[in-house]
Amino acid sequence: MLRHSVRFLVYLTAVFLASCKTTNPVSKPEPPLAEKTTPQDTILSEKPPVVVKEPQKPEEKQPEIKVTKMAPPLDIYEFRAAWVATVANINWPSKSGLSTSEQQREALKLLDFLKENNFNAVIFQVRPQTDAFYDSQLEPWSYFLTGKQGKAPEPYYDPLKFWIEAAHNRGLELHVWLNPYRAHHTTGGEVSDASIIKKKPDLAVKLENGMWWLDPSKQGTQDHSAAVVMDIVKRYDIDGVHFDDYFYPYDSYNNGKDFPDDISWNTYKSQGGDLLRGDWRRQHVNKFIKRVYDEIKTEKPYVKFGLSPFGIWRPGYPQSVTGYDQYEKLYADAKLWLNEGWIDYFTPQLYWRINQEGQSFPELLGWWERENRENRHLWPGINVGLGGDDKNIDETINQIMITRGMLPESKGTVHWSIGPLVAHDSLAIALKEGPYKKRTLVPASPWLDKDSPETPQVQTSVNNDRLHINWNHPEDDNIFRWVVYFKYEGGNWDYKILDQGTKSYSLQYIVGNKKKKMEQIGVTAVDRTGKQSEFKALKVN
Repeated sequence: MLRHSVRFLVYLTAVFLASCKTTNPVSKPEPPLAEKTTPQDTILSEKPPVVVKEPQKPEEKQPEIKVTKMAPPLDIYEFRAAWVATVANINWPSKSGLSTSEQQREALKLLDFLKENNFNAVIFQVRPQTDAFYDSQLEPWSYFLTGKQGKAPEPYYDPLKFWIEAAHNRGLELHVWLNPYRAHHTTGGEVSDASIIKKKPDLAVKLENGMWWLDPSKQGTQDHSAAVVMDIVKRYDIDGVHFDDYFYPYDSYNNGKDFPDDISWNTYKSQGGDLLRGDWRRQHVNKFIKRVYDEIKTEKPYVKFGLSPFGIWRPGYPQSVTGYDQYEKLYADAKLWLNEGWIDYFTPQLYWRINQEGQSFPELLGWWERENRENRHLWPGINVGLGGDDKNIDETINQIMITRGMLPESKGTVHWSIGPLVAHDSLAIALKEGPYKKRTLVPASPWLDKDSPETPQVQTSVNNDRLHINWNHPEDDNIFRWVVYFKYEGGNWDYKILDQGTKSYSLQYIVGNKKKKMEQIGVTAVDRTGKQSEFKALKVN
């Protein structure tokens, strides 16, 4: 009884002190403070923003804290990404030859959209046609960037570096998207002297639709494309490397004719090769995929490698599926790559509707899941370009919900592409008010790193009816997110995800007409591979 009386006196004292600071009654509880605002992006400047610390207010009587170890109270993992295509200026920049400031403003608008709508990753195309959206010694500046292949932006900046920093400032992972074999696109302007077609003509062949393609069977092709990947991995602070469905080209690019690799094939046969031509082609692609995965993991194990192949492996798999045969036409044995775990995440392009006969979205997703023997992330690609009317919005949301239900251990979706999301306000609003209402963490990849980060050291204080939470961590440089969990008396757990650099958060200490106090809080550290530290629930009395 004595302890309860003391607490009641402390509470009355706090109420009295609070009443002396304002004459305006509070009609409803103040909401939790928003996350720290995104650092201001400075165009053409690498100077860090100046952070002005507010003076600390006098602390009031502090609550008693009791620590309990437990599992994190909520599952807050889901991969939410969108592709940003640069080939043919599909998504960015809106046209080639824009000024540096115009390019940067367009980029920030797209990244702001993703942050505001609770996405957590962007898949950014940096090599659409053996060229570069970054400063490269291996390949020329992209025509789609400046309007002339080999010409740098003016005034100079490095677009990839700009995108990475701006994405990370907004709590987004950035995955670089490369086309490993396409040497020149029909919309890519003139073939310049800086192009690989001129520099290494023995590697490239011309297709009848005007495209040029690197011969995947050539060792020089594999060495060059692998070197491009690793150059980016070594020099840039990326979170992932991503290939899409362009391995051997679609046969329509060559007017239905076979890929023109007779020279390579005849050389192989003359040296005693005994594989069938299709198996020989697939063997080279398989070798390249495995090589890229191994080299990335040797250099930076935390950098994820993802693939988004055509959504059907072969007609008849599963039995009712009909359509294009990537195994036989693109010489891509995507099932093998998934079976063997040569990727960290797998994003088949399932661009069909749920009830589409022959290519049903859930039926194909279920088949790929059964082939996921190494338990890698399976985050399907969906087509949001169907439109912004009610029917298409329902289709998009239903596909997200089906994915969550079928893949509860690692939820996630990749959206093709960011263009329709930005163009259709109704679609973006429906996502944010529905399945993307709250921010999420990128699912952890435990095979990349078995060790979890240490638990932050947390301190709390109460000031002006707000609970202030501060924390420290011995390995700040290796932490990329923080999660603050909190629970009021009689309520459910809630959470807030905060970005690297944030070390404090503030919440209303007492809420509602019934004066419900904060009951428990906890803070976890999240490392680069998505693992959370051990959760310690702090009971606030």
